[in-house]
Formats: sequence, structure tokens, C-alpha cells
Amino acid sequence: MSRLILLIFALATSGGLLAKGDTTFVATGNPVFRYKYTADPAAMTYHGTVYIYTGHDECPAPQERYVMNEWCVFSSSDMKTWTEHSVPLKAKDFSWAKGDAWASQVIERDGKFYWYVAVTHKDIHGKAIGVAVSDSPVGPFHDARGSALITNDMTTQYTKISWDDIDPTVIIDDDGQAYLFWGNTQCYYAKLKKNMIELDGPVMPVNLPRYTEAPWIHKRGDWYYLSYASEFPEKICYAMSRSINGPWEYKGVLNELAGNSNTNHQAIIEFKGNWYFIYHNGGVNTQGGSFRRSVCIDRLYYNPDGTMKRVRMTTEGVASVTN
Repeated sequence: MSRLILLIFALATSGGLLAKGDTTFVATGNPVFRYKYTADPAAMTYHGTVYIYTGHDECPAPQERYVMNEWCVFSSSDMKTWTEHSVPLKAKDFSWAKGDAWASQVIERDGKFYWYVAVTHKDIHGKAIGVAVSDSPVGPFHDARGSALITNDMTTQYTKISWDDIDPTVIIDDDGQAYLFWGNTQCYYAKLKKNMIELDGPVMPVNLPRYTEAPWIHKRGDWYYLSYASEFPEKICYAMSRSINGPWEYKGVLNELAGNSNTNHQAIIEFKGNWYFIYHNGGVNTQGGSFRRSVCIDRLYYNPDGTMKRVRMTTEGVASVTN
């Protein structure tokens, strides 16, 4: 499909002009984004559009290490035609960070968009969590605090490793209280103040069986779901609770090993009446793998009792959403 046809299609579906530097394309299955490596997806729906926020694997083949300097954002109104927006945030946008644009998540509150990210701190040993803010879901974003929200020295009572403060996920509960979950080897959570950039209470541990990293918190009906990457190589497991404060009941495996990526990282969203499981694998081409990953999307289904059915990974991906 030519660039002109893509642009015309984008205008017809979006109702407006693309911003300078934006690129629109039609997904042809999994992986969704094939022209660059994307990892650690998070997703959000807002005003009839789904936004996927990813890290960007930049490690040149045949090297095998994490090279991640920036985050990306993609949007779609039908889960098929996607627009990549100009890079909205980089690790260097946090003056206190050394680098490493690891897993992240964006959430909207009162018309502002808060982006929680994992980076390496420049002055405090270990990983840290920062938060950026924007008036638009596609940015540009800027550091909302001028300092880290979570640093490694805040969690040493639970584990002595320097990389446990990663993989933030956030939820605003029905009563308006916001919560941040995160952690590697140990899962943590804490309340957030209404301004979304300060903690509103102590850091508390969440005990989950065979927990590794990549927590994702979501709610459906009266159930809270806490999914996470388990063991290594990683599969996705999950637990359920009637309260966001637990206790959490382990429910088993949700998504099996990808096979071509040691890590797994998921987002779970509802969009136009369907539920979706968004994850990464290493399957774009022969140079993909654990350090050159790619985002995929498949449908997610629930059982009558509220438990989630195991996700079936496909090469076809998801169909266009028309309603």
C-alpha cells in the first residue's frame, strides 16, 4: 500500500490530519508492528481509541543485551489501522535518570495523562520509577516531579537486589483512589495521591506464587485481576480478589511461553465490548528474539465464574473492530 493511500485512509478514519512525523499502516497479523522492535506493551482506551505504549528494543544483531532509550506510542480506532506518533518520551527526559527506557504504563485522570516508567537512577543505585505528564495521550510528555517516585532504597527491606523497582502498573478504583503496583521478584503496591505524582501511604508487599515481574492490574465487574510474568523463561499467570488490597487467589497460567522470547509482558484492556491480551514475542524475523521483541495482540475471554480462559497466541492476530 502506497504512502498516499495510507494517508488518505488515515484521514478518512481519524477525521483529521496526521501530525508531522506520524506514520499510519495496516496491521497484517502478529506481530503487529513489524518495521521496528517493540516490547513491554501497556495499553489504554480513551474516547473510542486504543493507545499502546511500548519500549523500543534497539540492540543491533547479533548482540544480545537490552538497549532501550525511548518509548513509543501507537493508536487505533479499529485495532487494525494503526498510527505511530512521534516519539513522546525518552529516558533522557528525566534529568535524574542514567538511561534504560524499560516497561511503563499511561493512565488518564482529569484530562491529563500520567506515564509511569522504569529507568536506571543516576545517583541512587538501582532501578527507579518516574512519572511524566501530558495534556495529550500522544504527548509530548515531561517529567512531572523532577525526581523519582520510587527508588531502590525504598524497598531494600523486602529484597536486596537493585532491579526490583521496575514494571509499574496503575489503576484508579471506582472510589477514585489510585494505586501503583510494581516489582521484580517481589510485587509491591502503594496508594497514590489524587495528583498522581506522590505516594499516599506506605509501600506494601503483595505475595504471589512464582512471581517474577510485569504486574498488570485491571478490574472487571466485582473482580480485581493481577496478572504477572512467572518464572524464567516467563509465562503469564494471574490471581483474583474481591478487594484491591487482597487476599489474592492464584488462578494459574494465562499465557504460555512465547518460545522465542525469554521475557513476557502483558496488557489487558476492554475495547468496544471485546477484551484483548497485548504481549510481546521475538517473532518478527530471524534477528528477533529476547532482545529484539515485537508486540502482538490476541483476544481474551472470560469464563462464567469470572476466571480468564488461557490465551491462544495466533499469527492471524485480531479482526478489525467496526462498532
